[in-house]
Amino acid sequence: MKVLRPLLIVVCVMWTASTTAQISLTPPGVETPRAQPPKLKPKPPATKPAAAAKPAATPPSAATVTPAPAPDDPNLDLVYGAYQRGMYKTAFDLASKRAQDSGDPKAMTMLGELYANAMGVKRDYVKAAEWYKRASDGGDREAMFALAMLRLAGRGGPPSPEEAAKLLASSAKLGNPKAAYNLALLYLDGQTLPQDVKRAAELFRVAADAGNPEAQYALATFYKEGTGVPKDIERSVRLLQAAALSDNVDAEVEYAIALYNGTGTPKNESAALALLRKAAKQNSPIAQNRLARVLVTGQSAPFDKIEGFKWHLVAKTSGKGDPMLDEALGQLSPQDRASAEAAARRWLGTK
Repeated sequence: MKVLRPLLIVVCVMWTASTTAQISLTPPGVETPRAQPPKLKPKPPATKPAAAAKPAATPPSAATVTPAPAPDDPNLDLVYGAYQRGMYKTAFDLASKRAQDSGDPKAMTMLGELYANAMGVKRDYVKAAEWYKRASDGGDREAMFALAMLRLAGRGGPPSPEEAAKLLASSAKLGNPKAAYNLALLYLDGQTLPQDVKRAAELFRVAADAGNPEAQYALATFYKEGTGVPKDIERSVRLLQAAALSDNVDAEVEYAIALYNGTGTPKNESAALALLRKAAKQNSPIAQNRLARVLVTGQSAPFDKIEGFKWHLVAKTSGKGDPMLDEALGQLSPQDRASAEAAARRWLGTK
């Protein structure tokens, strides 16, 4: 299983088969997904507004940012509405007035968001951190999370993992699932905080129960391996299903393999293949490899050697080789091989 990843550091401004009949989808010599402790690698804020972001297909370098919900306070609708419509200068002016007139923490969080992501103003991490700090002191959980991620990344000031951990803990205590997920990663990393897989599992569960797909995927790996929780394959698969429904690509691949093999869930090969196709098109090398094996052998799917070898060649560019498929590729006619190679080049954009 791929290394677990921290959430995108875009700040959400929250205003409130039988083995003889089926090919193996975990073939020898091909990387099999396994759970492993992640390394926390914060990323800089994205340049698009969190309100416009969709749940990630991740990543591998991106994870999910939940669109910001409508504000609880109707008096803040003008600020939030301007932000959602991309009228960032208007949002900045309105938020500035509210911050000055009433010291509203959520308006301060909005200002931090605008400065961090160069929306309506020039990007300035120092000012972003200042506004997030003021909002955090005022009790805003989103500001706590945002400031923690800046501190981890060393933006707007020197890196401070210890301060970031405290901020994440405070934000998580106030019910922020993103903070709970990232705090769990710190407990797994074992550098800023003492390594504690049981505490990490608890935090992943909090975030997973709140619908966070990255946490659902992470907790699924724990139940699969028995890390910090009793081993429970069926529960793992249910969590994979939930994360896959939220377009987590890693979960789509794992859930597809479980469906194909009937592991922890009733066998459903057609659903598995649909998920593999989806994940392959989202550039998952493992999905591309597994899909290639199915298409090349013609088991559980119509035989399509050109399409199958296309995905094999695409997966190889990411280091996911497969000796069985290499051997089969060598037996193709020159014409068929040329067709597969051309299809791979088209997908890769190198024709």
